Amino acid sequence: MQTTRFFKMALILGLLSAIGPFAIDMYLPALPEIGASLGAEVSAVQWSLTAFFVSLGVGQLFYGPISDMVGRKPPLYAGLLLFTLASVGCALATDIETLVALRFVQGLGAAAGMAIPRAVVRDLHTGTEAARLMSLLMLVFSISPLLAPLAGSGVIALTGWRGVFWAVAVAAVAGLVLVSQGLQETRPAADRLESSLGSALSGYALLLRDWHYMGLVFIGGCSMAGFFVYLAGSPFVLINHYGLTPVQYSLAFSVNAAAFFAAAQFNAQLGRRFGLVNTVKAAVTGAGVIMVALLAYYLAGGDQLAVLLGLYFFASALMGLVIPTTSVLALEEHGAIAGTASALLGTLQMLIGAVAMGVVGLFATGKPLPMVVGMASGALMGLVLTWVTLGRSRPVQAQAQAQNQAS
Repeated sequence: MQTTRFFKMALILGLLSAIGPFAIDMYLPALPEIGASLGAEVSAVQWSLTAFFVSLGVGQLFYGPISDMVGRKPPLYAGLLLFTLASVGCALATDIETLVALRFVQGLGAAAGMAIPRAVVRDLHTGTEAARLMSLLMLVFSISPLLAPLAGSGVIALTGWRGVFWAVAVAAVAGLVLVSQGLQETRPAADRLESSLGSALSGYALLLRDWHYMGLVFIGGCSMAGFFVYLAGSPFVLINHYGLTPVQYSLAFSVNAAAFFAAAQFNAQLGRRFGLVNTVKAAVTGAGVIMVALLAYYLAGGDQLAVLLGLYFFASALMGLVIPTTSVLALEEHGAIAGTASALLGTLQMLIGAVAMGVVGLFATGKPLPMVVGMASGALMGLVLTWVTLGRSRPVQAQAQAQNQAS
């Protein structure tokens, strides 16, 4: 029975977390068509992605503390409703400026589904059990990058790019039903008594001064930044430069995403055997080596799609060991303000990704090299941060607490 509840919770939280990314991944195959339909340049169309990521990050700053104050479910209702209304607006947009603005609003709604599930995980578990639940959550979450591009290609073929937004609006309504019927409140009223706006601000100040927490957030953020650069650039590189069809692009994208989420399922097992910290160190180092090799290949004049997809497949798998594990480690010692800590983590990581996309977008040519430079830069910065943050010894009390929670 306990195992059944564990998997049910992973299913619900994973699906809620996937609604926002679903609005990204279904949308990717449509980017070239949107530009042609609205008469917009590549950079302008990419801003519709960047705007979504910025609001997806900033919005979490509000949902996290609010969920500490009023419980986890009410802000989920509000966010999903806002996401639904903005999705309908995107479907009706007639110019790129309106679409970018509505994508920003849509991201604000989606932020609820990003910040709150992580807080629910921390409400229920710590240590390797939290890593296990987080990894299972991400396995369910993987429905988005695995199936959404293919679903998006099908919807686009039948209805055009506007159909994508009608589809995600329906998904958000389904999310509202899921929260209502399947999710129990995990933040009891007694735990909310000391939560307020003032405590939220104090919590953010505490977190920003915690070098260990911030280091873990930025390690995961650098890994995500490389992925976001790939997310924004790959439709143009793979479709326009390498000549893939939208369906072929969706399949290529899904294979690399599958590597990420399949590897994530080994987090708890590796954490029990080697420790969560050692798992992160090894995975970040491996990903850095691979991305340097990929960058060297393109700098030397290489231009084979198989090399790009093959090396990034292994880098994606290693990032599947980094991102969920660093999230668990970052929240480990902040259970009393789990919503606030989860929100700041999500905000900073999304903003890192958005900045990376924006910077690389300035140099985007539709060819692979600018994208690969951005991806490799994220991996190398994450490598440096890992050895600065996790290479230093933790205070004895904190180490003992983490070991007790993991056992």
